[in-house]
Amino acid sequence: MPPRRSAFDGQCFPCLGLPTELKAYCVPHHMNLKQLSKTLGLSQTTVSRALNGYPEVSAATRIRIEKAARDHNYTPNIRARSLATGQALAIGHVIPVATRNEIMNPVFADFISGAATTYSKHGYELLLSLVEDGDEEATYRKLKSRASVDGVMIHSPQMVDPRVSLLKEIGLPFAVHGRVSTLETPYCWLDVNNRAAFRRATDYLLDLGHRRIALINGIETQDFAYQRRSGFQDAMAARGLPIDPALMRANEMTEEIGYRAIREMLALPRPPTAVMTSSMITAIGTRRGIEDAGLIMGRDVSVLTHDDELSYFQNGGETPIFTSTRSSVREAGRRLAEHLIYHINHPDDPPPQELLDADLRVGKSTGPVPATRIAS
Repeated sequence: MPPRRSAFDGQCFPCLGLPTELKAYCVPHHMNLKQLSKTLGLSQTTVSRALNGYPEVSAATRIRIEKAARDHNYTPNIRARSLATGQALAIGHVIPVATRNEIMNPVFADFISGAATTYSKHGYELLLSLVEDGDEEATYRKLKSRASVDGVMIHSPQMVDPRVSLLKEIGLPFAVHGRVSTLETPYCWLDVNNRAAFRRATDYLLDLGHRRIALINGIETQDFAYQRRSGFQDAMAARGLPIDPALMRANEMTEEIGYRAIREMLALPRPPTAVMTSSMITAIGTRRGIEDAGLIMGRDVSVLTHDDELSYFQNGGETPIFTSTRSSVREAGRRLAEHLIYHINHPDDPPPQELLDADLRVGKSTGPVPATRIAS
């Protein structure tokens, strides 16, 4: 057997009892920070900072350290790091489940997947707390008093959201997936430009000749839904077109809601020629309602939706089923987690904020106004 010498002076536990002449063949299972630093000829501080994503370490040094960590099976001791830094090394997500089944939403699952990738990269764990409606404040206070987490994520922000002032009051760092548009004080957030996306989408339908355009929106006390309605209204007002209240809906974004809404609208004396929905799940119900009415989506009634590029809920293949405004919610989770961790570690810096643009992808669900409707 060729000699396989240890990359450092210590041995793993199974080798401690070996005769001296055999210890040279030991390949340790794990290496600690001190040993990894000695192998690289660098300080423990430099190695630790590189592995935790601090910007002051050069790219070349970071790459060398990360490669050595992989080669030598280096695994950070999370408990030791927590004791040394005084941090919990955990990020909290508090989800009410009594009236909002957010945890069952594929958008939430993709966001969490993206965020968890970032947490793992920086040595943080994810703490998910499912609570009854009305118990959120007590849960946040408990997380703070027990030092269970270093920060929390806020989901589904409302136009006026008491969670922001609460977390500021108790001093628990936070980041918002979305925005609270009525709030002027600085805080950490990442959002899609929903207003611009829905104005552009409405303009696209108007350019196809549609004038009877319906909007099946989310609950409009939530900031994203309010912004989408505003974008729709901006586009219609810019062309001097009235908005028919009979073609406006705001509700939970489910398949059944989409189905019932479009069936009611198609029964009107002047039904819509196009429909905008705030979720692909709602759009699927809208399509079912159109087909049950004996019509064809894209020919008789156009449908345009918001599509979050969900991992296990794809919008067709190379040619999308639905024309949509698109953004990656998984990427949003990854990026917002980076912002929150930076905010936790740099509390005196301005909190990070990022506004993403949504793409408009044309699919099979939209087309010009039918000639019969133009004539009427």
